[in-house]
Amino acid sequence: MLRLSKKTDYALMAMKHLASDPRRRAASAREIAETYDIPLELMAKVLTRLVRSGLLVSHHGVRGGYELAQPPAATSVAAVLEAMEGPLTMTACTKGDDRCDQFSKCNVRDPLHRIRDRIAAILAECSISEMAADPGPSASPVTVMPSAMVRRTSVLSAASREP
Repeated sequence: MLRLSKKTDYALMAMKHLASDPRRRAASAREIAETYDIPLELMAKVLTRLVRSGLLVSHHGVRGGYELAQPPAATSVAAVLEAMEGPLTMTACTKGDDRCDQFSKCNVRDPLHRIRDRIAAILAECSISEMAADPGPSASPVTVMPSAMVRRTSVLSAASREP
């Protein structure tokens, strides 16, 4: 099944933490790690990767820390996932790798690539600001949903109520 690594979970938590601060101040790795009970060394590695990918900027010194490189609405969940995991792939042949024994005969490669593209589009549409708007653990499951999914869900719900 498709699953994100713990480092990616932590990256999303850090991005949401920074986006949720109304003062938009820099936060230290220690502050973020302690807030979510994440080992400091691991959080520091996650934040460093986000800086290298251009999603965060770091400031040294007494008032230093990490802050978003762009407004939260301009940063997609897809960008965070790609920074942490690399490009979204579902099959070994996603990169056109013909080393697979079934490459020339495969009848699911193209449909799976289309599914991957749809998932990527949904992740690209969901911004960090949408995640920051979600209140957190007390919320019902699947409360952060890109607007395209909300529209699709409401249309499907309306269609199921028709006689």
